[in-house]
Amino acid sequence: MLERLNEAMEHIESRLDQPIDVAELARTAMTSEYHFRRMFSALAGRPLSEYVRRRRLSVAGAEVLAGERTLLDIATRYGYGSGEGFARAFRAMHGVGPADARRTGAALQSQPRLSFRLVVEGNSSMRYRIVDKETFRVVGRKARVPLVHEGVNPAIAAFIRGIGPDTLERIAALSDQEPAGVVAVSDQLDPSRAEGTELDYYHGVATSAEAPEDMDTLSVPAGSWAVFENAGPFPQALQYLWRDVFTQWFPSNPYRSRPGPEILRVSLSEDATEATAELWIPVERATV
Repeated sequence: MLERLNEAMEHIESRLDQPIDVAELARTAMTSEYHFRRMFSALAGRPLSEYVRRRRLSVAGAEVLAGERTLLDIATRYGYGSGEGFARAFRAMHGVGPADARRTGAALQSQPRLSFRLVVEGNSSMRYRIVDKETFRVVGRKARVPLVHEGVNPAIAAFIRGIGPDTLERIAALSDQEPAGVVAVSDQLDPSRAEGTELDYYHGVATSAEAPEDMDTLSVPAGSWAVFENAGPFPQALQYLWRDVFTQWFPSNPYRSRPGPEILRVSLSEDATEATAELWIPVERATV
């Protein structure tokens, strides 16, 4: 898998001055476009689109300083429709406009080329199981919230506080299958997984029951799920679990992620500083 990802990186590098087809990158990596975006974001620590943009602006910066092409030629070469748009993006990354950079020979930022390698640590293992589920519903309350990678998500915390204990009891009573009890469900995430992008968050249960009129419903198609367990400080251990699934488990197992909601069941300690968790990720067998 890592070798194929590195081939995709070479593909990006050879086409920085051309449109980049993510579907073609996924074919190079021999996986789905959805899984390729997820894997890249987890391994690289930033969305694919941001990496490509920063690589283009790094190479463009070198050409600006070289002085062999006009600034408009450079802008057009790297996909900017106007000199103004190029100047804004250039300044956002380098802290100086392209004209000033050329005139003064300013120091610029650089996004290094990425390559992936395997680091063998052998000091931890991940508990998981594969579960096949028929179609089910998530029933509860829904909110549109921003994605937060580290720490408590204040929008989600405020949303849950506003639900009320009576409503939470009514929601919990609808649970009739795994994952049991009230769960946190993330759906319709932006493919980039960038901090601040929005997602649909459901605070609800997995059920076969019809939803009461005052509750929201998410229909979940039949499919396979990888179910991971962990325990540790809240919320850090839970957020690290997502990272570890995509950086450690997927590269080592014959599965890939598929579109669908991600479900988290959490039990907190009395002081809410520790948690045990079960994370459900929709998966499918990887094809070679």
